[in-house]
Amino acid sequence: MEVIPAIDIRGGKCVRLEQGDYERETVFGDDPVKMAVRWAALGATRIHVVDLDGARDGSQANVEVVRRIVQTVDCAVQTGGGIRDVPTLEHTLASGVNRAVIGTAAVKDPQMLRDAVAAAGERLIVSVDAREGLVSLEGWTESTDISALALIDRLQSLGVQRVVYTDIMRDGVKGGPNLAMYERLTASTSIKVLAAGGISSVEDVRQLSEAGVEGAIIGRAIYKGELALAEAINAV
Repeated sequence: MEVIPAIDIRGGKCVRLEQGDYERETVFGDDPVKMAVRWAALGATRIHVVDLDGARDGSQANVEVVRRIVQTVDCAVQTGGGIRDVPTLEHTLASGVNRAVIGTAAVKDPQMLRDAVAAAGERLIVSVDAREGLVSLEGWTESTDISALALIDRLQSLGVQRVVYTDIMRDGVKGGPNLAMYERLTASTSIKVLAAGGISSVEDVRQLSEAGVEGAIIGRAIYKGELALAEAINAV
């Protein structure tokens, strides 16, 4: 399993939100590029970069920052936030990003999703963000009555190969990941699953590895020093 540090960008700064709430923001650095260099130096083989402004507003807002991260670090970079059409997806991948993440568009625009699968193949990730098992959209600001499990089944039928599942209520807070959901996902689908939300300890990382997820995306715990990135990487 791959341990993946997260860099969330808002207004050009490296931040973390609690439970997806834009009013509960903590700034961890003015330079996301320096943060990426730090995580790469500690052994990260991949970095997960989210354009929070783009996720909420619908168009990429921190493209230049992401570009500088890609050009500066040697490890792979995957990014999402504000990718709502295929030209933007293709441009993002052409910029040197290893994988691109779409979320809202995968639900609201089925044809765009089909075209994205055809254009990006294995380099496409669909972000499934859920509160109490129901999908949230538009940077987690819009609730739906769509079951996350039903959505993932539909994504698999359309050829999606990889999802990142985020339990929003656990994101940016302690408490551990939703292991029961990850075990259910890996047992019921052939889609590769990346876990995000609530990962706070080496034991969480080990349990996710045992659950069969492909990657664990970690944010708050490594920024606050509660979990050492190198220790998490060595654990798996």
